[in-house]
Amino acid sequence: MTGIRELLLSRIRDVADYPEPGVMFKDITPLLADPAAFAALSDVLADIARATGATKVVGLEARGFILGAPVAVRAGLGFIPVRKAGKLPGATLSQAYDLEYGSAEIEVHAEDLTTADRVLVVDDVLATGGTAEASVQLIRRAGAEVAGLAVLMELGFLGGRARLEPALAGAPLEALLTV
Repeated sequence: MTGIRELLLSRIRDVADYPEPGVMFKDITPLLADPAAFAALSDVLADIARATGATKVVGLEARGFILGAPVAVRAGLGFIPVRKAGKLPGATLSQAYDLEYGSAEIEVHAEDLTTADRVLVVDDVLATGGTAEASVQLIRRAGAEVAGLAVLMELGFLGGRARLEPALAGAPLEALLTV
């Protein structure tokens, strides 16, 4: 796993002062452009999905779609997009959550999750944990069980893990990299 972590880290670019001064943005597009690195990431996350006993993978808009869909395919599971409010046609379940400055809402198709499902949530970054926490609440409201949450990177200094652990209620939180 150390070799994979080094490969992944080597393909993440730091972009200073983006999207605003004082922020060091972690750009994963070089990782996505490298087929060996992207395949290695997909394989590790698919292994996590299998280990948790997941029956479905939820990807959080938008980079969670990019990471989660190949994980679902590699693990032989269904993929469910969790989108910003108003982006899905048909009947949806929604979950509002607070942001640092304001609030937001996410949605899932009501029929995509059932009580028989165990769901692994996949995203690129765990920052403050607000979106991930809302997705866990949304999955449970849909009647499914949360099998765990897996992210490429955890920004440890933002405290997302501490916020999420009570909501996960013992389900694992796997971060491949912590920065």
